[in-house]
Parts: sequence; C-alpha cells; structure tokens
Amino acid sequence: METFIAILAIILGIVGIIGSVAPGLPGPPLSWLGMMLLYFWGGGADKAGTPMGTRLLLIWLAVTIAVTVLDYIVPAYFTKVTGGSKYGGWGAIIGLFFGMFFTPVGMILGSLLGAFAFELLFAKKDTTTSVKSAFGAFLGFIFGTGAKLITSAVILYYIVIYAF
Repeated sequence: METFIAILAIILGIVGIIGSVAPGLPGPPLSWLGMMLLYFWGGGADKAGTPMGTRLLLIWLAVTIAVTVLDYIVPAYFTKVTGGSKYGGWGAIIGLFFGMFFTPVGMILGSLLGAFAFELLFAKKDTTTSVKSAFGAFLGFIFGTGAKLITSAVILYYIVIYAF
C-alpha cells in the first residue's frame, strides 16, 4: 500500500508541475496534495529514516496558498504598472489559452498578442501603450508561472525524498 501511495504522490507532483503551465489545472495545490497524501498514508521518511514533519507540510501549504493567490494578483499588477487596463489582462489570458495548442512558444506569443490586441481594440489605446501593456501582462504571466513551477518542483523534490 505504501508503494501505491508513493507512486500516486509522485504522479500528483508531476501533474502539479504540468498544471503550473497548463491553464485549468491548479499546479501547486495538486503537488501539495501529493505531499499531504504521502504524509498521512505513505509513512514517508527520508534516507536517514527521519519522517516527514508537520512543520514541512504546513510551510509548503502556506507557500502553496501564497503562490496560488499571487498568481491571480501579479499579472494584473504588472499590467497596471505598465499602463494597461483589465482588457490587457483578459487578452493575455485568452491569448495564452489559444496559444497552448501551439507549444510553449505559442503560449508566450499568444499571451503577448492577446494583451496587445485587447488593449488596442477594446481599451482604445495607441500602439506604443498597447505594446507596453502587453509586455506587462507577459511579465506577470512569466512571474506567476515561474513561481508556480518552482513551488511545484520543490514539493515534488520533497515527495521523492520522502517516498523512497
């Protein structure tokens, strides 16, 4: 049973990393769920035999919550700081969604082009301001995605350490 739980925890950790990039999947929460599963049912211990501590679990819960909340705040903040409107943020999200069908490069370009087009068409901004807004939305996306990826990767590291 412990082996099954360990494998399930690792799968959740990997899906968490994928979810950090793919829209619609809550990356870090899935990774943390894998850690919690291992903590409660897997009896995880590192190579020295030290069991996973409650403190570690709670610290990564706090980090997971913070990163998840920031992922909603940071893109809007970056867009606003660079002179963008809510349209730029929505354009970045929609562009990201359509771009995900065309590899990670498509996601990046889709986010940039979506923010630019929405600022230009719906916010009625000039080209220069739209480019700055698109860049801000893109930076917010990169920052949020990077934070989620790092969080999920570190959690997966702990899952692997305590699983085997």
